[in-house]
Amino acid sequence: MDANQTLLVVDRDCAEAVGWLTNKMSLAGLAVVRTFDLQATRHVKAACPCHEDGTEKCDCQMVVLFVYQASCPPGCQPLSLVAHGYHGQTWFSLVDNPAQRPDPALEKTIRRLFSIHFQNVT
Repeated sequence: MDANQTLLVVDRDCAEAVGWLTNKMSLAGLAVVRTFDLQATRHVKAACPCHEDGTEKCDCQMVVLFVYQASCPPGCQPLSLVAHGYHGQTWFSLVDNPAQRPDPALEKTIRRLFSIHFQNVT
C-alpha cells in the first residue's frame, strides 16, 4: 500500500477534533506530538479543496500528529496521523507508505480507540 488510509470522518471543526482526539490518545497511554499545523504556516500559499481558498473565509486546516506508545524505546518509529478539515468536518488518515509503515500493534490500538468512540471507523 502506498497511500493514506482514511480512518475516520467527524462533524467537528479540525482544531476541536484534533484536541479531542489528542486528549483521548493521551488518556489511552499514547504520546502525541503535533508536527505540522497549516494555520501556523498560513503565510505560505497552500492549495485547499474548499471554495474559499485564498480568501479570509477559507477555514482549511491540516495537522500532522506523530503518535507513539508511551513505552516507546529510543529510536522507535511513530505512527503518523493526518487531520484535514474544512467547513466543520475533519478527516483523520493514517500515513502508510514504503518509507513509513505504521507499527501494526500501534495501528490496532488507534483503530480500537476510534471504534470505542465512533461507530463508522473503517
